[in-house]
Amino acid sequence: MHSSSRKSSIGIYLTLILLYWYCGAVSGQLSYSVSEEVNPGTSVGNIAKDLNLNVQDLETRMFQIVTGSKRKYFEVDPKTGILLVNHRIDREELCPNTVKCSLNIEAILSHPRSLHRVEVNIVDVNDNSPSFLEEITTIDTYESDYPGERYPLPVAHDADTGSNSVKSYKLSSNEYFSLDVQSNGDQSVSAELVLQKALDREKEAVIALSLTALDGGKPPRSGTLQIIVNVLDVNDNSPSFSKPLYKVQVVENAKIGTTLLKLSATDSDDGVNSQLVYSFAERGRFSPDDTFSLNDDTGEITIKGNIDYEENQAYEIRVQARDKGTPPRNAHSKVLVEVIDVNDNSPEISVSSLMSPVKEDSEIGAVIALVTITDKDGGKNGLTSCKLTGSLPFKLKSNYKNYYSLLVDGHLDRESVSQYNVTISATDEGTPPRSSISVITVDVSDVNDNAPRFIDPLINVYVKENSPVRTIIYTMTTFDADLNENAKVTYALMDNSQRTPQISSMVNINSETGDIISLQSFNYEELKTFQFKVQATDSGVPPLSSNVTVNVFILDENDNSPGILAPYSDHGSVNSENIPYSAEAGYFVAKIRAVDADSGYNALLSYHISEPKGNNLFRIGTSTGEIRTKRRMSDNDLKTHPVVVLVSDNGEPSLSATVSIDVVVVESTGDIQTQFRHVPVKEENFSDLNLYLLISIVSVSVIFLLSFISLIAVKCHRTDSSFSRYSAPMITTHPDGSWSYSKSTQQYDVCFSSDTLKSDVVVFPASFPPIDAELISINEGDTFNRTQTLPTKEKCDTILRSFDE
Repeated sequence: MHSSSRKSSIGIYLTLILLYWYCGAVSGQLSYSVSEEVNPGTSVGNIAKDLNLNVQDLETRMFQIVTGSKRKYFEVDPKTGILLVNHRIDREELCPNTVKCSLNIEAILSHPRSLHRVEVNIVDVNDNSPSFLEEITTIDTYESDYPGERYPLPVAHDADTGSNSVKSYKLSSNEYFSLDVQSNGDQSVSAELVLQKALDREKEAVIALSLTALDGGKPPRSGTLQIIVNVLDVNDNSPSFSKPLYKVQVVENAKIGTTLLKLSATDSDDGVNSQLVYSFAERGRFSPDDTFSLNDDTGEITIKGNIDYEENQAYEIRVQARDKGTPPRNAHSKVLVEVIDVNDNSPEISVSSLMSPVKEDSEIGAVIALVTITDKDGGKNGLTSCKLTGSLPFKLKSNYKNYYSLLVDGHLDRESVSQYNVTISATDEGTPPRSSISVITVDVSDVNDNAPRFIDPLINVYVKENSPVRTIIYTMTTFDADLNENAKVTYALMDNSQRTPQISSMVNINSETGDIISLQSFNYEELKTFQFKVQATDSGVPPLSSNVTVNVFILDENDNSPGILAPYSDHGSVNSENIPYSAEAGYFVAKIRAVDADSGYNALLSYHISEPKGNNLFRIGTSTGEIRTKRRMSDNDLKTHPVVVLVSDNGEPSLSATVSIDVVVVESTGDIQTQFRHVPVKEENFSDLNLYLLISIVSVSVIFLLSFISLIAVKCHRTDSSFSRYSAPMITTHPDGSWSYSKSTQQYDVCFSSDTLKSDVVVFPASFPPIDAELISINEGDTFNRTQTLPTKEKCDTILRSFDE
């Protein structure tokens, strides 16, 4: 039946129908034709040429064929672009009982992505012979039958369609019967035996005939049915229907039990021979008993099962009326039931070639999916329209009939919306209209379009001096709105060699964790602050980055002991001072001066007499360091008084230094020789002391003016190097009359008295920045605390006048 010789004789029918509607990424439908049963490898058409594609681009653009069937019937030769048959095609298997048979395939290309629909019509070949349900059929006839009597014959079935279906019948030669072939258009061909000569059962009771069904193929195929005609006696009148063809219409989904029509037949005989029984005459594969019911007495046909327009648009029913004679005589008629469609099917939405996820930087017009709308109803009820519901950055574009493309129609931003539920609504034109919806999920994939962001635009880091090397002083924190590799951040110190060349030797940063690690132990007295920049870069392609400035402030620790200034600065030496025996209480003995390299309260010094304990002859100003007598001398006092002064800072823990002074009591003031001071002599007239005082005041005023001008100049020319390690010396003033001297970021508060012989130079180093420094007090009680302020100018004048007296 499927021999190679017959296939070669059939030949290959190729008809190219090109519907080339180029709509964006999806073109109009290409149409080809190919005969069934052709050998694999048979050319269908040059799809590359028809799509205006370069054959060399097929592989680079990943050209592929996608079919909706289980088997892959076609493939494309990537070297020639020719569409080839890949698997045996059996039209009767693919499209049973249909006139037209086609396979829809999709051609997909990438870079850029485009989709093309291709329809391949399967051309029927005559590969099936007509056949009957039974090999032998029996026909009962009567000898009284008149010439012209007709006997319907079984209908042959041919799986082929069109011209290859059953077209004619041929009856074997005999002297009694002829064959009448009836054609009902393109639907079916039937045959009836026609009695040509009166029968005589006594001569011939059984007549054997052969019926051959021929199809319209070239060459034609045939099938044979053996007919056994039994010649019966008596009952010589047959029933007769009122119509040879009954036509009736019924709406689909009609209720069970609904009456279609009532058959009417008569019989000229009398008595039992005229009593009729109605029944269905089964012919072919259709069994009317499954759908309809026929009352055998009245001939009334009613609905028994479900009638669906989408399954059968019309029913052809064979009915017969048989009398009760012996033998019974039959009459046959046809009933054509036309089914009227109602809108009982909603449109069906099919989505294919869904491209999800979609990149957030996809261009407008990019194809996401193909949408196909089908409706099983016919006519107007099967016409549909399709749209998207809601406000979404997508749109539907019609390609061909009920085929649509889902396109990008707006800007996509994954950081705003990472997933879209696209609702597709389809509505038919029936009355009332029916609709259906389909929701597809479109995920948006990430692209690297967001740079890492630091939490703060400027980062201040405070580090204690003398902290261990490789201490984590700060951990950088960033935020990147992207995902995965696009959000994976690495850190690096930016090249800042022109401004701070030694940054790389001071700190390092962990590229993955962002930990800033110290590479050395910092000394506040050498370096107060430094600045650098950190760059955060993500791992996207291309990578994005951002910078942040980091200011590192070194916090002072109390790691320096006070240092005694000259003339008492020699370590381990014992100094001596002479006082007259006649010295009054409050007599100035000596002034201890000390300085602390630390800053702030760590540099705030206090003076105490540590030895001898319980001394009742001398006292020392805790903040000034001035040693004075507490009372007048007595005869019981020693001539030499060893005094040990302890100088302590205010740090935690406190550090200290000591100085030893031997105070020698002499009988007269003429024996007192010192290079550091002279006993003040009260003069009523303008003296050298007053001249010195005037010179001091003028000098202080000039220094104040120069300091003020220098401060303004530095403020005007300060740049980003304000945090630099080295800065110009600076002298500033406080509202209380004290002076501030700063060099190498070390600032001191200096107070001058008007008496050069007893001038006080009180030095207080201040921590950075000066604006945050606290002020301390120097008062007559020689006590201080953190909430007090430096003395005012009037207070300083009062103290100095007390020294003059």
